[in-house]
Amino acid sequence: MDKIAVLVPCYNEAFTIEKVVTDCKRFLPEAVVYVYDNNSTDKTDEIARNAGAVVCYEHQQGKGNVIRRMFREIEAECCIMIDGDDTYPLENAAEMACAVLEHGADMVVGDRLSSTYFTENKRPFHNFGNRLMRFCINALFKTNVNDIMTGYRAFSYRFVKSFPVCSRGFEIETEMTIHAVHHNMQVENVVVGYRDRPKGSESKLNTFSDGFKVLKTLAKLFKSYRPFAFFGIIAAIIAVIALILMIPIFSTYFTTGLVPRFPTLIGAGFLMLAALLLFIAGIILDSLLMQDAHSFEFKLQQAQWHLDEKK
Repeated sequence: MDKIAVLVPCYNEAFTIEKVVTDCKRFLPEAVVYVYDNNSTDKTDEIARNAGAVVCYEHQQGKGNVIRRMFREIEAECCIMIDGDDTYPLENAAEMACAVLEHGADMVVGDRLSSTYFTENKRPFHNFGNRLMRFCINALFKTNVNDIMTGYRAFSYRFVKSFPVCSRGFEIETEMTIHAVHHNMQVENVVVGYRDRPKGSESKLNTFSDGFKVLKTLAKLFKSYRPFAFFGIIAAIIAVIALILMIPIFSTYFTTGLVPRFPTLIGAGFLMLAALLLFIAGIILDSLLMQDAHSFEFKLQQAQWHLDEKK
């Protein structure tokens, strides 16, 4: 088992991968650098191998698929994940590893947004999207994670071996954050530098299509991890609509003793019934989620036992 493993997911990063691997070896000389090539066509794998990295492959396209493969195959007390585009300086890597190995953190977030991200990044919609995701997740899940979408993170062995990767693409960072927050894992923020991609290096992230996927993932995870709140909000909205439809009908009935709009009354009744069913569904799913939390804690303990055996 490695003490520290640096995990670099890559797709056509020939322009920058050599510098990333070299910097990893410079700032973390004790670490093993793993470059996972995701169907690159520009000899990224050859360059990484020549620079001293261990090169592995994932043939299913998408960053989420690459991370799934990484987490299954790598055995390390601390895993540091960093992009292969040379946008993250490695000067903070040792501090992030220390937070995992000595402070017991399960996930360390490389916080770009508190340093140079908004001045270095030249894509305004990316800046807006990062602010929006940070606000939504911190508000919905009552946490304080400074950078939701960063690709620069450090993980404990327990996190790596207990995290169920469901996303296929760039929405994986959102999934990681919510998973850690929901399960009350120790999350720390380390402010890191950020620099824009050098000329000749192109981003694989599409602002609108990938942004929509991230928002869709956020909605799914909110439903999965906060079912009572999710279904309760929908139930409340439907119940309010039903009441708005019922109030004039009951007002007329108490004044005249007549019900002039039976179809509206029936429709409002069905809406109120739907709201009640959604409310009950939220209660049931919330109870099941509590049982899942108990099972997850045992799973974490098993991962810790496995780590202790390998040390």
